[in-house]
Amino acid sequence: MTKVLVVDDEPQIVRALRINLSARGYQVITAHDGTAALRAAAEGKPDVVVLDLGLPDIDGTEVIAGLRGWTTVPIIVLSARTDSGDKVEALDAGADDYVTKPFGMDELLARLRAAVRRSTVAGPGDEEAVIDTGSFIVDLAAKKVLKEGAEVHLTPTEWGVLEVLVRNKGRLVAQKQLLQEVWGPAYAAETHYLRVYLAQLRRKLEPQPSQPKHLLTEPGMGYRFETTNP
Repeated sequence: MTKVLVVDDEPQIVRALRINLSARGYQVITAHDGTAALRAAAEGKPDVVVLDLGLPDIDGTEVIAGLRGWTTVPIIVLSARTDSGDKVEALDAGADDYVTKPFGMDELLARLRAAVRRSTVAGPGDEEAVIDTGSFIVDLAAKKVLKEGAEVHLTPTEWGVLEVLVRNKGRLVAQKQLLQEVWGPAYAAETHYLRVYLAQLRRKLEPQPSQPKHLLTEPGMGYRFETTNP
């Protein structure tokens, strides 16, 4: 049973999510502020977190940063903040997705399923898929990345982006294709997601993030993964 941590200070939203998620077979735990959320995540070990940003004690972005200090659990932000700057800030802090209030329950459930799927399902035929770039090693079977002999901790969404690019090694992956494969059809226009996540991957993996040689941008078109300089 998938365990969902719902963090929101609005009782009616917590109640609606508890009812709808429980009816679909999810186990639901809740928290009404950031401090309680961090404690519940540590004690309850949820499979996915649904998080409001406007919490009464600490901002939701601080909760995201706190979680990312020790876990890669998928985090879906559920917020009334609609400004693109707020979205980028949350994604940059480590969130995997961003849903604005008011929201459709069906859309939220679809995004929740996608987030869980990214974190748990490996693609078929990956058993021998190990790619050595010379700077880092991508093990598609184990869903791991090694750099200088140590594992690099990626969030599920970071891994999803990297995996699509690696599986298309040497080929241009269009922005729309990458968004649809990692986030789903509803995200075809959310190009700022890609800018945020490619920047994060470059910081973690590239020898010189400002001059990437493996995770390349094709301006106005998409992205390309190369094992060596093109």
